[in-house]
Amino acid sequence: MQTQPQASHFIDGEYVEDTGGTPIDVIYPATGAVIARVHSATPAIVERAVASAQAAQAAWAAMSGTERGRILRRAADMIRDRNHDLSVLETWDTGKPYQETSVADATSGADALEYFGGMAATLTGQHIQLGEDWVYTRREPLGVCVGIGAWNYPTQIACWKGAPALACGNTMIFKPSETTPLCALKVAEILVEAGLPKGVYNVVQGLGDVGAALVGHADVDKVSLTGSVPTGRKVYAAAAAGMKHVTMELGGKSPLVIFDDADVDNAVSGAILGNFYSSGQVCSNGTRVFVQKGIKEAFLTRLTERLKGARMGDPMDPDTSFGPMVSQRQMDIVLGYIAKGQDEGARLVTGGNQVGQEGFWVEPTVFADVTDDMVIAQEEIFGPVMAVLDFDTEEEVMTRANATEFGLAAGVYTRDLARAHRVAAGFEAGTCFINSYNDAPVEAPFGGVKQSGVGRENSSAAIEHYSQVKSVYVRMGDTEAPF
Repeated sequence: MQTQPQASHFIDGEYVEDTGGTPIDVIYPATGAVIARVHSATPAIVERAVASAQAAQAAWAAMSGTERGRILRRAADMIRDRNHDLSVLETWDTGKPYQETSVADATSGADALEYFGGMAATLTGQHIQLGEDWVYTRREPLGVCVGIGAWNYPTQIACWKGAPALACGNTMIFKPSETTPLCALKVAEILVEAGLPKGVYNVVQGLGDVGAALVGHADVDKVSLTGSVPTGRKVYAAAAAGMKHVTMELGGKSPLVIFDDADVDNAVSGAILGNFYSSGQVCSNGTRVFVQKGIKEAFLTRLTERLKGARMGDPMDPDTSFGPMVSQRQMDIVLGYIAKGQDEGARLVTGGNQVGQEGFWVEPTVFADVTDDMVIAQEEIFGPVMAVLDFDTEEEVMTRANATEFGLAAGVYTRDLARAHRVAAGFEAGTCFINSYNDAPVEAPFGGVKQSGVGRENSSAAIEHYSQVKSVYVRMGDTEAPF
């Protein structure tokens, strides 16, 4: 397998280059070195991709679900077979340690292709008997779907959007983040090698103007975005102007509530997963960690000890467990929030510094004595910065946990299972965890409420967002009319 993609775009089953587009450097976050260059899609490339997807859609939809599913499952097997090379590419693209990418990225993409490949044959309609008459329904594809990816999970997101779309008989044009453009090209290449007809899954590179051109295109029927809330508002509005279907998987400032009776080591593990995995660059992260006062100091002490075990270094080294920020820009944003936290009077427990002269490294950072009105407790940082807040009672913490415009995720640690389920029911969030954090199996719906998004990814729920139901009324007798 050739690790590096061969050109900037993948359209109609083959790599396509157009150097007339704006050049985009691919920078390895661990060193800051330029490792590749792609070109943003020109208007001609955008039109070519849409035309290709439109031309391929009817024949793809006409195939049986079993046939479509077989191709997706074959691609899943190929991704697993090539997991090492795809994980290396993901590490180049994002800077995430190979220790992480080898178990969480291409493998998650393969899970999605396998799951929806297996589901494709089950997508049927209903029969509704109405006396002698009857109605039947058909589940039909939407048409041409556009997926717009984020930079934190480029392989996974390319599959999370592509798998349900293709299972339902749609075609897709996927635009990766300009920060991580490489991995989606390999997904497209593997899908075609697995037997996907040309034009069914296309990849185009570009900045915001390319995304806007795709979202606003008259021949696009559905838009699925993973990104920030401000970007989501713009994309949602543009899609609504064309009455397009949308799925919005946006940001959060999620609460993780830890009660006095929680197992402290398990709670610390959950807080680490919810703040420092992928160097904190996960939309569902539980970055507001509410710790009941009785165990606050024990929690902070154990957390500080555990963070000493985070190993920074060459992301390709399997022993490295903590990687850099994805870009200079993201590092600067994170360092700015750390400075704000200190200025506002939060207690810096550990971390807080940039590390090294090369690459975009920031230490795992923990603030304690954080109050609800501090900027670091209100705004999404998208980096390795944990805010620890105190609380006394369940009623109090639930009010505070829900006092945010976001509603992506939430978690609770407690040995009291009645309380655990009560708290989970009370969270204003779409994805919740009990004595765990940030699990995202393809079998479970994933998405947010309030400003954190619209619709759901993964599970059978995703099928509703990539298909539409047609009703057919069948009259068995004569048709009566008043005149």
